[in-house]
Amino acid sequence: MFQKVISTPGFWRSVYSLGFAFSLLFVIIKWAIDGFKTEYFTSINNPWVFILGLLVGGFLYGFIVSFGKFRAKLKKDDHKN
Repeated sequence: MFQKVISTPGFWRSVYSLGFAFSLLFVIIKWAIDGFKTEYFTSINNPWVFILGLLVGGFLYGFIVSFGKFRAKLKKDDHKN
């Protein structure tokens, strides 16, 4: 089932788009919590670790949500047939 889900057309596009949206919302919400100060972007100790964390976190979020969505869709389609 895993291989069938990840090879479904549109799966990886969904993973990347959800991951990007998650990362963008995370940064905006975290920036809002800090009061929309410009120092938020300069006070990051190691920006590479922050960016890597955003990319990994976004990818994991997108993969988990997309996998669940596409798996449910495939199961629903299998039950119809």
